[in-house]
Amino acid sequence: MDSFSTFLFNGLEPHIALFLAAVSFFGSFITVALGIGGGALLLAIMASLVPPLALIPIHGVIQFGSNFFRAVILIRHVYWKPFLAFAIGAGIGVAMGGSVVVNLPPAVVQLGVGLFVIWSVLAKPPKWLAAWPALTGWLSSFLSMFFGATGLFVANFTKSLELPRQKHVATHAVMMTLQHVLKTIAFGTLGFAFGPWAGFIAMMILAGFLGTVAGRLLLEKISDHNFKRALNWVLILISLRLIWTGVAALL
Repeated sequence: MDSFSTFLFNGLEPHIALFLAAVSFFGSFITVALGIGGGALLLAIMASLVPPLALIPIHGVIQFGSNFFRAVILIRHVYWKPFLAFAIGAGIGVAMGGSVVVNLPPAVVQLGVGLFVIWSVLAKPPKWLAAWPALTGWLSSFLSMFFGATGLFVANFTKSLELPRQKHVATHAVMMTLQHVLKTIAFGTLGFAFGPWAGFIAMMILAGFLGTVAGRLLLEKISDHNFKRALNWVLILISLRLIWTGVAALL
């Protein structure tokens, strides 16, 4: 590999890195249509292709970029009232998760991600969680340090606010931006080297931004119900493979 390829792919095969960029595009594309799901899809696929110890930190930075641009586009629609309580809870959750996450072996990360994504598809967070922004911030951020895609918790909370669609998406994006930037700071403090991944991260964020723009233009004609059902099956199948890989490594 030449120096540019090394910067852009950081040891990943070029076709794998470009495939993940396409997934980042598609993940942002469907998040615009369904409000959630793209981050979990990206996480589930990355877990099979990216080194396990780099998975959660790298996914977090990419999701920060995706949510940040979505938040900027819709910033005037954000409902700010619960933000401070959520932020306090998120800070505590990230700090607590960071004290434990460094001890997880790679196989446990794969197994945990697979089980968590399946749970996010088949189950719903308890209704009482939606009434407490600080608790939502704490629990979702704590779990996000281990398993990455906890937008489900935050989406459940923002849904309980009964906001118009644009306010819902904007408020969710701002909260997830905060959560992912706190995660990034925590992993950097714990010693994860983001530098070698900088080119790959930039490529993934750019692809996600283009997916957001394309999704706003093209996805209004797709049936949300049928598309979400197909997405759920894809997530379950990918997660089952992750679980199998994790269990095989542990055994």
